[in-house]
Amino acid sequence: MKSARLSQIPCLTSVCNCGNTEKKCEGGADGQTAGGKRHSLFRSSHCQSVMVDQTPFEQKNRERIQAVENSFGPSGKSLMEPGRVLVGEGRLLKLCRRRPQQKVFYLFNDILIYGSIILHGRWHKRQQVIQLEEVEQEDLEDGLGMANQWLLRTPRKSFSVAAASLEEKQAWMEHIEECRLQQIERLGLKSEKRGSFAASWIPDRASAICMRCSNRFGVTQRRHHCRRCGFIVCNTCSKGRAVLENISRKPVRVCQQCMATMQGEWQQGQTQGDSWNSRNWHKGSVEDKQHTLPDDDVSSGEECEEPAESHAPTQWVSMQDGSCSPYCYFNPDHLTPPGLTA
Repeated sequence: MKSARLSQIPCLTSVCNCGNTEKKCEGGADGQTAGGKRHSLFRSSHCQSVMVDQTPFEQKNRERIQAVENSFGPSGKSLMEPGRVLVGEGRLLKLCRRRPQQKVFYLFNDILIYGSIILHGRWHKRQQVIQLEEVEQEDLEDGLGMANQWLLRTPRKSFSVAAASLEEKQAWMEHIEECRLQQIERLGLKSEKRGSFAASWIPDRASAICMRCSNRFGVTQRRHHCRRCGFIVCNTCSKGRAVLENISRKPVRVCQQCMATMQGEWQQGQTQGDSWNSRNWHKGSVEDKQHTLPDDDVSSGEECEEPAESHAPTQWVSMQDGSCSPYCYFNPDHLTPPGLTA
């Protein structure tokens, strides 16, 4: 497995619309202009960079990013941004609600993208984009039939993923953390300042009973998930709805215990004159309604996918001396990746 330090990314020379010429290093930490001032990789809209005299690495990087964008089709987001570099890609097992599913993951120097695999890995769907400055990782022990797993936390969604080997897991975690720290530095954020993270959902198979009232699930007693704590609960124990600002602007399902906790926080906020907390609670606290949340209570992107084929090792872009490794194919039968011609 090839692994590369991000600080070895070659410098890029760009000319801005305002006429200024600067030399940027995509490693982020050491990139400075000729005058000695540090510049961000991403410039404002009124001073967009135009790349000139592209190196072979820059050209290949653009082709790779375009290929990733094309693989998601028209439903995917545009991925071409000034200074963006595709660092690595591969397949990881994502612990979904019903069972682990193989997903494709793309690590850039500023974002992490994953999606579902279709058409034998040649195309993807349900593109999910995660800002690296919002990510927190936690190492996990092996369990639930998943070895080499760790937890990815984000404000909107948290979930466990697993690699094919311990070495691959360590490589993913190290690359993600390195990219995250450099992105935080580029944005001028404080690395120790962390916001709220969404709770990771406990898989359905982890419990045969409601984790609040202990009633057994069955044909008439269906499983649901509290969006605040991630517990598996029955409908009776999760009639409440509340707005969780970091997850959704609409009321979502929460269990009775979390509802009571939030109500206590609201009452405390009222006493202390916390107007935002009061508005948030009154807007989000509603009774159980059929139209508020679908009965199946399934999170997006976790429907059944086609069986995944044999695992292909994760590969990382080699950026020493401006060279680059071949595009990371997921299947040896693919002569060319989507969007590229032979």
